[in-house]
Amino acid sequence: MRVIAGDHKGRQLKAVPGKTTRPTTDKVKEAVFQVIGPFFTGGAVLDLFAGSGSLGIEALSRGMERAVFVDKHPKAIHTIHENLRTLNITGQAEVFRADAYRAVQAAAKRELAFSLILLDPPYKQGGYEKLLKVIIEQELLHPDGMIYCEHDTAEVLPETVGSLAVWKQENYGGTTAMTIYRR
Repeated sequence: MRVIAGDHKGRQLKAVPGKTTRPTTDKVKEAVFQVIGPFFTGGAVLDLFAGSGSLGIEALSRGMERAVFVDKHPKAIHTIHENLRTLNITGQAEVFRADAYRAVQAAAKRELAFSLILLDPPYKQGGYEKLLKVIIEQELLHPDGMIYCEHDTAEVLPETVGSLAVWKQENYGGTTAMTIYRR
């Protein structure tokens, strides 16, 4: 697993040990960032269900100014910290061990808003629609922001959720699909 492009292009990232996480492949990550924006000019990213932090780190490498990483597994939190230290970008990131819903509530209390929100929960966990509604209700998405959902190809996400509508959908073969929402 590596950073695909930007300031940290080619740098290796550690994966979370064990089988509790399913890292996004480099091929899928490259395709996703070609769609959501090859490069960014600032902004903040929220990486929920962060695992190793690979997606949020890719966004930082491509120009996001800051990132918030959230995962509930201790091994994932340790791996995120390790990857941030390796790339010397700890000052651009906050890392929280929490449930996704608690993290969303905490971000709302702090009045944070994000240009990009990354949702990559364990496959078959579901709950995208409920989580998307909470994100919108808590006003965590900038008006021109987007939400990336990585999911199993068998799972069909709704065309609209509140003020969000599907902007792009792709299947990447095997079990991986993505749906991107915008206002």
